[in-house]
Amino acid sequence: MTQVSALSQQSSQPRLEPRPLDEAVYLRAQSEGLSELQARLLASRLPGYTGELAPLVSPSLRYLVHPEKLADGRRAAERIAQAVSEGESIGILTDYDVDGITSHVVIRRTLVELFGVPEHKLHSLIGHRIHDGYGISLPLVERALSLKPLPTLVITADCGSSDEPRIARLKAAGIDVVVSDHHALPMEGPPPSAYACVNPTRSDCAYPDKTIAGCMVAWLLMSLARGVLVEWGALPEATPKLSPWLSYVALGTVADCVSLGGSPANRAVVNYGLTLINRMDAACWRAMAARLGADSVPFNAETLAFQMGPRINARSRLDDPYAALHFMLAESDGVANRQLEVLDQDNQSRKAIEADMAEEARALAVPALEANEPAVVVLLEDGHPGVQGIVASRLVQAYGRPAVVLTRAAAPNMLTGSGRSIEGLHLRDALQRTFELAPEALPRFGGHSGAAGVGVPREQLAAFKAAFLQAVGEQLGDTPLYPRLWTDGELSTAQLSLTTLVEIETLGPYGREFDPPLFEGRFIVEALRPVGAEGSHLMMELSMGAVTSKAIWFRALTPGELPSFSVGDTLHCAYKLNRNRWRGRESLQLMVEHASPV
Repeated sequence: MTQVSALSQQSSQPRLEPRPLDEAVYLRAQSEGLSELQARLLASRLPGYTGELAPLVSPSLRYLVHPEKLADGRRAAERIAQAVSEGESIGILTDYDVDGITSHVVIRRTLVELFGVPEHKLHSLIGHRIHDGYGISLPLVERALSLKPLPTLVITADCGSSDEPRIARLKAAGIDVVVSDHHALPMEGPPPSAYACVNPTRSDCAYPDKTIAGCMVAWLLMSLARGVLVEWGALPEATPKLSPWLSYVALGTVADCVSLGGSPANRAVVNYGLTLINRMDAACWRAMAARLGADSVPFNAETLAFQMGPRINARSRLDDPYAALHFMLAESDGVANRQLEVLDQDNQSRKAIEADMAEEARALAVPALEANEPAVVVLLEDGHPGVQGIVASRLVQAYGRPAVVLTRAAAPNMLTGSGRSIEGLHLRDALQRTFELAPEALPRFGGHSGAAGVGVPREQLAAFKAAFLQAVGEQLGDTPLYPRLWTDGELSTAQLSLTTLVEIETLGPYGREFDPPLFEGRFIVEALRPVGAEGSHLMMELSMGAVTSKAIWFRALTPGELPSFSVGDTLHCAYKLNRNRWRGRESLQLMVEHASPV
């Protein structure tokens, strides 16, 4: 076996480790009426949590804090209300990912359907990931300045906090910029040229939940603008509230991987938004349900994370993002289905590109692993910049350490990159420290604790890598780095049932920092067969005592490979419980994440 393949083989064998359990939360959860299993799941996902459990266990919109608590919220809302009242031309400028697209839909539908702004008064400004770059980029500024008539107000969402030079340019042209965002602010604070900057991460912001997604910030801001317009008498009090748009906020929140742990706001909007989505009132939800099949309904958070999110993101990764916007805004099933076909094709292309890039990245990561460096930084010379983040995630999963994947940028002699983090490392803080150590090596960066983007001059790559490794090492200290699968312990044979799954689902939604439960146990293989177009998935029947369960292990094999075990063998498995729907009937299925022969 070659050194590369040996290291890759080693990397694909994660260690199963029990989640640490917060004893105080465990006892409190049981005293408040949760079952032993529910208390265990909660206590291992909320270390050190001292707040009320009810807002997390029973998510509800009543736990949302009023948007008046947002710093600059009132000022921003009044400027939007003024633009609506006076018939100004308005630009909506958002990021190109799912959070940005859903933010765009929230703002646009509110302005048109609730505030009565004519379509011709609105301009959609969404950057092209490859040609324009992230945020209020120079190409987007040029596009805004060329609009006729020139907008007098630009509302941003999911971007803008770090874009002072471009905001200053818009201001000089007579355009007010209201920034709504959730990304960490630069050290110097909000952009001074912005008319207002609504961002819960501001140090002077009293909004208690700092982890809300960009689409939620946009929803709160537009809710506040509705209140102002009603106060001014510009809208009747009977004007509907924005709660129907929480379907989009749920999608953006899940897809942007913000925390679903100790965040009452995020849990509430995802829970309520899924209820709205499953009414199937909008063409986009109906088209997705038809694509996934009748057994996919009702949608849950994992449907949003692994089915809808990747298809919407795939468009902006490979091409111009407007097909994703048109899909979300589609008024008829025909339009939604046509746009979804485009997104689906892009997603298939993205998967093929990702597979090639991930293979190259793993080979390039070998020196970092040999040197036991605390992070992996690789440059893929011919890599597609739209797929960097996914490849970085694959490296994190494989090696259990933070990763930055770089490719060539559109600007000469520049590299662009995406980073993904691990538990215990705040990536945005690590990049801030990198900038302090080598400012010339990192002229542009932004993001949050789990994900970030960077711009690096090609000749400064070595300096960037050295500074980044130092910054990561300072944060992680002596933390051992290897791929882990955190498990929630074992289930008894009696618990291998749909009743247990209902018990688990009651604690949902699950997502980042509130992972879906993963159990471990020993099973005897009663039957197995490769399935899927390339034979890379394994369908199995696994028995524990007197109970035999159907199981599926996706991507268990490389095409043409045979399993390393057979019928009669005992497997140590890490698995999730899943509801298998087939022709209206439901049964329990185990979703195997990892298995090794005992």
